[in-house]
Amino acid sequence: MASVQTKRLPRAVREQQMLDAAVRVFSKRGFHAANMDEIAELSGVSKPMVYAYHGTKDELFLATLRRECSRLIEHIIALADASLPPDQQLWRGLKGFFEFVGAHRDGWSVLYRQARSLEAFSAEVTDMRRNIIQVIAHRLDVALQLEGRQVRPEDLAAQALSLVGASESLADWLADHPEEDPGRTATRLMNAIWMGAEQLLQGKTWKPQTP
Repeated sequence: MASVQTKRLPRAVREQQMLDAAVRVFSKRGFHAANMDEIAELSGVSKPMVYAYHGTKDELFLATLRRECSRLIEHIIALADASLPPDQQLWRGLKGFFEFVGAHRDGWSVLYRQARSLEAFSAEVTDMRRNIIQVIAHRLDVALQLEGRQVRPEDLAAQALSLVGASESLADWLADHPEEDPGRTATRLMNAIWMGAEQLLQGKTWKPQTP
């Protein structure tokens, strides 16, 4: 049963509490094993109230997925600062991304490990990745323009896609290692990719030898 105190909370706060509880349960149990009773209990509301606010379990999972996607993208965008040198822009973005994952490990589990393996929700994850790739490609383009260079959109997209793929793999590792510092993880990735990105900024590219 919903507590009197919970009933008195603003609607938006109650909705967020339900989503917080749903993220925890979906992360712990997995989508199929999660049940609305446990989510309602963790939320401090009745199960009918969860259904009234968020609909079926599928709809609730979709709501949690979209919220975590929005939080992640908004966090990355908020760190953008075009006045910084390119390497510092990239560093801030990576550090912020890994800090977000470190602070929201349950949310990352829902986003990365569950949603993309569930056919009904995989399109949402695809859209999220596309948005992140576009954000990163845009920031690379801005950095390149500050250096007086123009790069083909497809080359920017490929660079951004490579960066996102590497970041996702490291983030998934970070989620399983709570003792790991997000900043140190970002530094490791910077060490692996920045030399190549710096060469790109200078207009240098690797080409295979012709036979």
